[in-house]
Formats: sequence, structure tokens, C-alpha cells
Amino acid sequence: MQIRVLGRVEYEPTYDAMRAFTAARTDDTPDELWLCEHPPVYTLGLAGRAEHLLNPRDIPVVQTNRGGQVTYHGPGQVVAYPLLNLRRLGIYVKEYVFRLEQAVLQTLESYGITGHRVAGAPGIYVNLADPRGHALPTGPGLDPFAGLGKIAALGIKVTQHCTYHGVALNVKMDLSPFDGINPCGYAGLKTIDLDTLGVSTDWGTAAARLGERLATHLSP
Repeated sequence: MQIRVLGRVEYEPTYDAMRAFTAARTDDTPDELWLCEHPPVYTLGLAGRAEHLLNPRDIPVVQTNRGGQVTYHGPGQVVAYPLLNLRRLGIYVKEYVFRLEQAVLQTLESYGITGHRVAGAPGIYVNLADPRGHALPTGPGLDPFAGLGKIAALGIKVTQHCTYHGVALNVKMDLSPFDGINPCGYAGLKTIDLDTLGVSTDWGTAAARLGERLATHLSP
């Protein structure tokens, strides 16, 4: 797998480049992993509903062909775009999503943070009351998101066994634009980043750690 660190790039040209790469690739095309960050932008998935876009202010809104609802990308977030041939890798979409999430979990673990999955809600979450512990909030009839903050969002596209779009990890961001949406379609869902959890790191270090874990999990 070839890893390309793109730095800060505009969202729409990157989206177009992913589609063009996927459309042109053959069975022999090497897989790639693009690591980048974007200027402020809201992106809507194929299932995206207008009511989840509460107050976009002056932030652009882009319709995409990935799965999922609405999310936000901005400076201080590591966005990873794996461009893979799943058939050549010998896995299906469910396993692919599991491996993406596992790479994020291991990246967080390297910083001493424990991430969690929530059934039916792709992405990775943190127990806000105890981000370094391993327990989830508990209680009778508990909202599955109660006490959690979302630290990584996931949205993918698979066409003819080939993937694009990917996963975004919040490192050190202005989190206020997340207040303008129902993140991933969940009203009131809190969003968090490593900096708010007390982790001191920079974009390049976090990108390298996530990229290394993704390459490990997504290479033959």
C-alpha cells in the first residue's frame, strides 16, 4: 500500500480525485491510503436528510455518494481515505468497517485513550467521564450515546469491490461547527477531540500513527 500525505487540501477536488482514481484503476493497480485535512466543510451522505443540517452558517455543504448522514470536516482532523480493492484483499464490507474502526481504536490506545464501538452506529466513541478507563456508561434504559463523545466518524463507498471515502479522527479542532448539525444523524450527540481529552499531539504525529495502523490492517 502506498501512503500519500496530502496535507490540507480542499474537499471537492479530493473527492473528485478519489472517484477518478477508482474509476481508472485495474485489478493490478496498487492500493493507496491518502491522509489529509480539509478546510471547514459539511458533507452529506447518500442518506443525508436536510433536517440534520441545523445551522450551517457560512460553511459549505457538499453532497457526496458515501454512506451515512451529515458530518463535518475541518482543520485539526486527520482524514484517511483508503483506496482499496477488497476482492484482492479477500474481505467483505463488514470486515472492512471492523478493520477501519480497529485501526482507530489502536491509534487512540497509543495515546492512552480507550475508544468504544456503539452497535448500529459506525465510528468510535469515548466515555467522557473516564476516557482512559475501559467501562462504558451504564444504567437502566440508558440512551446508547449518553455520556459518550464521538471522536472518529466513518463513511465509505464501495464500487465494484473498490473503496473510497473513509474515516476521520478529531485531533485538535474547533468543535463548534459540530453544533450546527446532528452528527451522523443523531440529535444531541456530543463530539470530542484528543486535545479536549488532554492529549497533546500534532496533526502529523496523529496522521502517522493512524496511517501506520490502517496500513497494517488493510494490507494483505
